[in-house]
Amino acid sequence: MKDLELLVRKNIWKLKPYSSARDEYKGMKAEVFLDANENPYNAPINRYPDPLQESLKVQIAKYKDVRPESIFLGNGSDEAIDLVFRVFCTPGDDNVVAIAPTYGMYEVCADVNDVEYRKVLLDETFQIDAEKVLAACDGNTKVVFICSPNNPTGNSLSRGAIERILNEFEGIVVVDEAYSDFSRIRPFRLDLLQYPNIVVLNTFSKAWGCAAIRLGMAFASPEIVGLFNKVKYPYNVNLLTQQKASEVLAEISKIQQRVNMIIEARGYIIDAFAQLQICNKVYPTDANFFLAQMTDADGIYKYLVSNGIIVRNRSHVELCGDCLRITIGTNEENRKLLSALRKYRP
Repeated sequence: MKDLELLVRKNIWKLKPYSSARDEYKGMKAEVFLDANENPYNAPINRYPDPLQESLKVQIAKYKDVRPESIFLGNGSDEAIDLVFRVFCTPGDDNVVAIAPTYGMYEVCADVNDVEYRKVLLDETFQIDAEKVLAACDGNTKVVFICSPNNPTGNSLSRGAIERILNEFEGIVVVDEAYSDFSRIRPFRLDLLQYPNIVVLNTFSKAWGCAAIRLGMAFASPEIVGLFNKVKYPYNVNLLTQQKASEVLAEISKIQQRVNMIIEARGYIIDAFAQLQICNKVYPTDANFFLAQMTDADGIYKYLVSNGIIVRNRSHVELCGDCLRITIGTNEENRKLLSALRKYRP
């Protein structure tokens, strides 16, 4: 890995971050708050929240087995993705490399930040080729994006290939593990000390069932987390989100039970799909969804919509011709989907 100062945009390295009112008395006891122009009434939501979400990070650290200082919390994982561009990539000069197909927000953030986005196609089994990824990089490549388990394909990517990229690429490697709770593969967040150039993404939206509270996680070295905190907006995670996340973390056993239910239902619905005459193939998955190649994805998608059932049509994405992406729902939702598909006639 290059020295961090060489990877970070020069203006960001020199940036003096905004000092919030809550930062200035950190570590001291206070009872009277007359510093932040807050309304003194309507407690507790009249006060600005902890800008660094420190108590919540302590809770997350225990479950995720990482140090609190290696945790960044954002308004969804998309904030962390955008911060990667804002911290490391100079608009108009630098580029990033990503696999294809994959999560679409990497490319959107690249376009917003005026950063060249280079795609490296997966192979026919949706696996990554480390050599091709590395060959796509040059002296202006600051970041490589890897999603595993991948979206929309659902499969975990070769750990050996990802390790090779981490060892040989001199820039930042983002490994998006949004769906890792549904997989038995060892997550890369447990190897932060081994790879100083890694940023691992997680989310409360999937396994935790909290998409509505918009809370994303990034795990990285304290130095990289410090840079994210330097650039982020002061109060990026609101009090209600922090409180709800804390409540959910107190119910770990319930969350794991739901994850197990989804994994069990995943096996059942995949088996049922494989028996449908209108399904050509179901791809392996380690996520809470699967990709299925259909006989006519566009027609079947429109049919499902007309029956009030919404899936994701991925048939126009690279390597995903005639494919639908199916999220695992409740038993009743899964039953309605299968019942409708069994009645479908071209």
